[in-house]
Amino acid sequence: MLRKGDLALDLGANMGVVTDILARTGADVVAFEPDPWAFAKLTERFADTPNVTLVNAAVGIGSGTVRLMRAQNFGDNPLGASVKSTILDGGRQIDAENAVDVPLVDFPAYLTERLAERPEIAFVKMDIEGAELDILEALDAGGFFDRIRVLVAETHERKFRDLRPRFRALRQGFAAKYDPNRVSLDWI
Repeated sequence: MLRKGDLALDLGANMGVVTDILARTGADVVAFEPDPWAFAKLTERFADTPNVTLVNAAVGIGSGTVRLMRAQNFGDNPLGASVKSTILDGGRQIDAENAVDVPLVDFPAYLTERLAERPEIAFVKMDIEGAELDILEALDAGGFFDRIRVLVAETHERKFRDLRPRFRALRQGFAAKYDPNRVSLDWI
């Protein structure tokens, strides 16, 4: 599916399990990870991997700085808890007091820049603890899926109950509009 010269984006790279799989294909990989603790581990892991670019930032709609809230058990188990960090208020088992300020990259703007350089984005993996909803809606509204070969996302409606109606509408719209082999909201 991926080959040398393709561009793959890993949003919410965490420890780099998916980043590593993508990098082994020879594709150019850009991995976004906002958590400073996880990003340090990612940096160690990919220090000698020239086709991987690491970005210590969250992705969303708009740019600037955002609060990254960590799981309640982050202090006791950062390895296990780092996968739960989120930039959205209201998440289950999140300690809003245990938060760090991180850069926010406007993902639709980032994609627009990349697509000015190439005909398509080969692969996007999105596991960003609730922030995927705004981004997926914006990508759909902006026609970006015409130039993304494959996008897989883990959605987090179970963590953000107040967002469930929007997630339901998104799923229904995507099921009618996109081939599930190209745009999957159930990758995990």
